[in-house]
Amino acid sequence: MPSLTQLEYILTVAKTGHFGKASEHCHVSQPSLSIQIQKAEEELEIQIFDRNKKPIVLTQKGKVVIEQAQKIIGEYKQLLSLSRLETRELKGSFRLAVIPTLSSSVIPLFLKEFSKKYPKVELFINELTTENIIRALNMDEIDAGILATPLGEKNLEKKILFFEAFNVYCSKNHPLLEKNFLKVSDLRKHKDLWILSDGHCFKNQVLNFCNMNSALETFKNVHFQSGSLETLKALVEKVHGYTFLPQLNIDRLSASEKKQTRHFKPLAPSREVSIVFLRSHWKKDIIQSLKKVVQGQLPASVKKIKESGFKVIRIDKNDSY
Repeated sequence: MPSLTQLEYILTVAKTGHFGKASEHCHVSQPSLSIQIQKAEEELEIQIFDRNKKPIVLTQKGKVVIEQAQKIIGEYKQLLSLSRLETRELKGSFRLAVIPTLSSSVIPLFLKEFSKKYPKVELFINELTTENIIRALNMDEIDAGILATPLGEKNLEKKILFFEAFNVYCSKNHPLLEKNFLKVSDLRKHKDLWILSDGHCFKNQVLNFCNMNSALETFKNVHFQSGSLETLKALVEKVHGYTFLPQLNIDRLSASEKKQTRHFKPLAPSREVSIVFLRSHWKKDIIQSLKKVVQGQLPASVKKIKESGFKVIRIDKNDSY
């Protein structure tokens, strides 16, 4: 049976695709790391890596080894974490990723309170798209992600944080402002929708709600998609048209800007926001504490439980929820 150290070396090479980078990450010389991995391969009688390719890739049997190694290391770390249960003091590092359409509204909600309440937890936060968060979770590059769910990933677990309604933000004097509440059919009459670029799950949710395959165009000769909700908002203000904004973004608008927003009739489109992590993850005490802090700082405009007037919009048209 390979040692835990050998398994750590194997997992690091799998992440980096490079023996040199893996040795730097593990603070060991490259020859020592290579020897230990070769010993593990000989003991298992399995070639884990195809060393002829650059970057180094896993063999088919190597992929099975990696899957089992992740489980073993996870169980070992979970065993070590039991010491925290006795002191009931959260400590250690925690790597969190948040999707771009949530980062500017959610991170400022909990950051100060979490830092104050758990001073011995060193929190590292990155902004990543949903696809990259899923990849980073599976590669154990992050401990958890805050994003829209469900994801349909069987190896991932979620803790629902809140449900957030979608609203429409219109330019001044836009025809949509003539209505007090909107229906999907109202939107299809107007071809001046500004939308996020590919890779953002919020874009897919908007298109699925509107039952469109792609964004409409405000100008026939201008084709623009943004990675920022703030950019879309600015385009609506300075140019023309409308866009979708989540409720937490609506909360930050000025009183005059809120007059340019419209809600939908029930069932109101919304997204389910969760903290997601590997089922076998060993830092569940920090994850649970993070959930409590986030929910404790939520404004009344978002809901901790799904209401009958809400409809969670699919991220992918192939999803079944």
